[in-house]
Amino acid sequence: MTLPVLTDTHCHLDFPDFSTEIEAVVARAAEAGVRRMITISTRVRKIETYRALAERFPNVWFTAGTHPHNAAEETDITLEDVLKAADHPKCVAIGEGGLDYHYDKSPRYQQEASFRMQIEAARQTGLPLVIHARAADEAMIAILEEEMARGRFKAVLHCFSSGAELARRGVALGLYLSFSGILTFRNSEELRAIAAEAPEDRLLVETDAPYLAPVPHRGKRNEPAYTAHTAAVLASVRGRSLEALAPVLEANTERLFDRLGKAA
Repeated sequence: MTLPVLTDTHCHLDFPDFSTEIEAVVARAAEAGVRRMITISTRVRKIETYRALAERFPNVWFTAGTHPHNAAEETDITLEDVLKAADHPKCVAIGEGGLDYHYDKSPRYQQEASFRMQIEAARQTGLPLVIHARAADEAMIAILEEEMARGRFKAVLHCFSSGAELARRGVALGLYLSFSGILTFRNSEELRAIAAEAPEDRLLVETDAPYLAPVPHRGKRNEPAYTAHTAAVLASVRGRSLEALAPVLEANTERLFDRLGKAA
C-alpha cells in the first residue's frame, strides 16, 4: 500500500523525550510517509538547538520564537533578536507565540507583549506566525483583529482546540487551522464539527509531539510518524479519503510556509 505523503507542521524534536533516539524518530517518520517535520521554537535563546536539528536532518525545518509559557523568561528578547534568529534558509516560521490563559505560566501582560512582538516579526520577515491559543479566545480574537488592521501577516492557529468563533474569525482574517491528535479523541465532537466546516484550503495537520498522541496511540509518547492518524480522521469528518485529502494538506502547507514550499 502506498502511504500518503504528509508534513508534521508542529513538533518538538528538541524535547528530552526524544534525546536518546532522535535518529530513530526521524527515520520512523519518513517510513510512515511524513516527508517533513517542523520543529518548533519555545525559547529564542535555544535557537542554536533548533537550527542544529534542521542542519542535521534534511527533512527537518525549524521556527524562531517564544512560547507564552516562557514569555517571562525572555522579556529581554527583542524584535531584532527574533529577526536574526529567523535569518536562516531552514527557518520557516515565527513562534510559537500566543496566549495561554489556562496555565498562566507567565503574566498575561508579558504573554501579550511577546505575542505582539512576534506578530511584528512575522510582518517584517513575511514568514507565517505559529500561534498558541488556550483558554484565551476573546483576547486572541481582539489582538488578531487589531494587529491585522495595522498590517497583514500570515499565521496558523496551531493544535486548534478552541471554540468555533475563534475558528470563524481566524479564517476570516486569512489564518490557517492546524489539527492535532485531539481531533481523534472520543470527546472531541465539537472540534470535529469545526474541522468539518472549515475551508479546505486552510487545513493543516500536526502532532505537537511528544504530546497529544492520536488514537490508537493515545496515552503514549507522540511522535511525527503518527501524523497520518490525525489526517485520516480529518479526512473522514470531511467525507474524503486520506489519499484524496493528503495532497490538499501538502499544498496548504507549502502555501503557508513559503520557504518550505520553495525547498520542495
